[in-house]
Amino acid sequence: MRIRKLFRFENAHIVRGCTTRRCSRSIHGHSYKVELILSSSGLDAGQMVYDFGLTKGMIKEFIDSFDHAITLWSGDDPEYLEDMKKWSERWVQIPLNPSAEQYARLFFVLIDRVLKQTDMVNEESDVVLERVVVHETETGYAEADREDAYGKHLAPVDLTRVIFSERVMQEWSDPEMFRALLEGKRFVNPQAV
Repeated sequence: MRIRKLFRFENAHIVRGCTTRRCSRSIHGHSYKVELILSSSGLDAGQMVYDFGLTKGMIKEFIDSFDHAITLWSGDDPEYLEDMKKWSERWVQIPLNPSAEQYARLFFVLIDRVLKQTDMVNEESDVVLERVVVHETETGYAEADREDAYGKHLAPVDLTRVIFSERVMQEWSDPEMFRALLEGKRFVNPQAV
């Protein structure tokens, strides 16, 4: 059985190297929608694949990190990166060119890791992230599944090279949650939300 959870965020970026001049040479923004498709072979004590309320924790906080922020590609011009960080409190630097395709891959790897490191407490079983769909516009989206996120045909998504600004981390319920995730810490779902 599958469920879908939708998140939204507003974000600015430049996608270097793309064909469209406006996208590749000018900072511009989008109203993103991110769909998570989760599945399970069973249902929890509430007869759910995964309670939507549980996605309002760490998963939502990581996606919300991109809201009203600028996403920077670590491979961009160092002077540009420095200026953007100087003039914006909220930014995320990623090791990927911030296209919708790479957002989908990044969110897949990040959320998949959150789920794998989370101990379930309400009889959830085999909860799997199947797909992430990132709607960049009303008419265009990118979709990533496990093969896209981890396959050998694309450069790996290296979470250790993702940097969240101080302001972004200060707004998390736990400013150390990303470091803890990278270190492999186990998380426990709450009994109630």
